[in-house]
Amino acid sequence: MVGGKFQELSVGAESVRLYVCGDDVASRHVVVFHPWWGLNDDVIAYADRLGAAGFSVLAPDLVRGHTASTVAEAERLAESRDEAHADAVALAAIDRIAPPAGPIRIGAVGFSMGAAWAIWCAAKRTAVAASVVYYGTLQGASVTRATAPVLGHFAETDPYESDEAVLAFERTLLEAGRRAVIRRYPGTGHWFAEPSRDAWRPEAAELAFGRTVEFLRELLG
Repeated sequence: MVGGKFQELSVGAESVRLYVCGDDVASRHVVVFHPWWGLNDDVIAYADRLGAAGFSVLAPDLVRGHTASTVAEAERLAESRDEAHADAVALAAIDRIAPPAGPIRIGAVGFSMGAAWAIWCAAKRTAVAASVVYYGTLQGASVTRATAPVLGHFAETDPYESDEAVLAFERTLLEAGRRAVIRRYPGTGHWFAEPSRDAWRPEAAELAFGRTVEFLRELLG
């Protein structure tokens, strides 16, 4: 495939948008989960970059085609989202690549809100062999029951993910016997890797992207 395109993903009786890009025959597969803004241009551009780096990439729409451009809009969208639907979409995207117990190794990348699904899917599908999170954490059984290594990119100053939350996340991963690589980026805030946001810091975003590609190549073979 040259460039990316939108396709339909069947989720029960419903069809949702799915952005697909990269090499159709690539052996490295990645699913990208969007932040609370929805499946916007930032996520699509990020998926395209992963595709150009040699990955086969899927980016599912977790919120039925809605997008937000302001924090107030995003808060309303996040509060009104159908959690069960989003869970089903996330798993359907994974299963499109590999059966639930298949031999294919998949990377899951999540931004902010999407980080929860990048972690959660690893507890639900053994095919998920690596999770990468951008300024998002999770606690609970989904963290302790999975085994996939985790790479976390976190801002220096972040009102949404406190230092305590990040440390607790790292501690939970390590206590569960999981490999955890937690990176901090000086001079950054939440959304530092998203070009459309005022918080975007291109040098930090580029460093995080390079580390992500290296991590995924190592773990996906």
